[in-house]
Amino acid sequence: MGKVTGFMEYERLEEGYMPVAERLKHYKEFVVALDDSQAKIQGARCMDCGTPFCNNGCPVNNIIPDFNDLVYQGDWQNAITVLHSTNNFPEFTGRICPAPCEAACTINVNGDAVGIKSIEHAIIDKAWANGWVQPQPPKHKTGKKVAVVGSGPAGLAAAQQLARVGHDVTVFEKNSRIGGLLRYGIPDFKMEKSHIDRRVAQMEAEGVVFKTSTLIGAMPEGSKVTNDAKTVISADELKAQFDAVVLTGGAEQSRDLPVPGRDLDGVHFAMEFLPQQNKVNAGDKLKNQLRADGKHVIVIGGGDTGSDCVGTSTRHGALSVTQFELMPQPPEQEDKPLVWPYWPLKLRTSSSHEESAEKGILQREFAISTKEFIGKNGKLTGLKTVHVEFKDGKFIEVPGTEKEYKADLVLLAMGFVNPVASVLDAFGVDKDARGNARATTEFTGGYATNVAKVFAAGDMRRGQSLVVWAIREGRQAARAVDEFLMGYSDLPR
Repeated sequence: MGKVTGFMEYERLEEGYMPVAERLKHYKEFVVALDDSQAKIQGARCMDCGTPFCNNGCPVNNIIPDFNDLVYQGDWQNAITVLHSTNNFPEFTGRICPAPCEAACTINVNGDAVGIKSIEHAIIDKAWANGWVQPQPPKHKTGKKVAVVGSGPAGLAAAQQLARVGHDVTVFEKNSRIGGLLRYGIPDFKMEKSHIDRRVAQMEAEGVVFKTSTLIGAMPEGSKVTNDAKTVISADELKAQFDAVVLTGGAEQSRDLPVPGRDLDGVHFAMEFLPQQNKVNAGDKLKNQLRADGKHVIVIGGGDTGSDCVGTSTRHGALSVTQFELMPQPPEQEDKPLVWPYWPLKLRTSSSHEESAEKGILQREFAISTKEFIGKNGKLTGLKTVHVEFKDGKFIEVPGTEKEYKADLVLLAMGFVNPVASVLDAFGVDKDARGNARATTEFTGGYATNVAKVFAAGDMRRGQSLVVWAIREGRQAARAVDEFLMGYSDLPR
């Protein structure tokens, strides 16, 4: 695969970024992708390793050595065919996937992994540019009707697969635009939403019907989950109208921080903050957009959502951005022989961190816990913290480390606990201990819930996870539904 000696001859080349000063002026993507010659050299680094751990490191099991070799050979059209055989939306994963495939790359055991994600990015962008991504309408219709509830990556993948084998598929989305957390949870500077729009156009040409601003079931009163629904359809109505229902909503219930002062004006979930900016970018007029202009911002949570809050706050013009992480600071470099081929724990500095640091407004704190939000006249003015250490299975406060931080805006980005329970309850679907839909991934009857003809996939079934895992689950659930409806299925698992 690639060039046999390529990994010894060529260095890993990272995708570039536009200068910070330039990219902070807008919300557009700023990654400088590899050109054809650079991608060819990176493909050449894919060694003939015998056992390509990258395939298993990738949740959709992309056939990575093959498309790397095809890029090296200059056969881009076959490269996209191979890539699409396992991944419906490589333009999503090529931009926002953390690339567990690269962590599993054989070269990564003692060197720099093949730039698999950058090659994937180059393949799909070239495919779109050359008109190689075309609708694939079914040759025959089955007469079966399938409802997909939720239009995130799991729902889109399931819908596309089911439509291509001839089922009549309708996707229901409670918000005004298609995409789920792809649309409203990921900033445009990481992934512009035109990538979703052209996939929706492709899927409509394949026969998929999209119904937006339509809530299935119910939403809890006072919920902070983004919801633009103008129409509500009951679970019983949906089951009566369709031969199968696939629940693919996201894990949208944010983890809260119930400490004193939580009700102060100025403490918000990250998923109140991020979707609003995406709506504004799309042209929506919001009366009271939650913004960070001229504010001291504290982001509680050290993951991707927290990083997205940092990047968005910096673009707003925050005076300072401080990010808290409960866990201790990980090492800058992992012990590769110890952790390879698994996902390593190491310090990760995102492009948003780099932007805020260059502006001199970023502070990152580790092993820190928030004890109380403080304010005046109902408005947030700061918070009290203490450093912690992990002992005997729990976090212990370190005496003498109490501190107060000034804050005008606090964004809670501590992850998501489960999908909205009322949706599952409306269908009568059993939940597991974490509040997700209970459904197995067995070959026979996989993704089926306890309710007849109701299936679940993606975050709805497995909980908060990656876009690439959602695509995998959507594809596999589609096969399970097809088998349920037809008695057999030719769709890949």
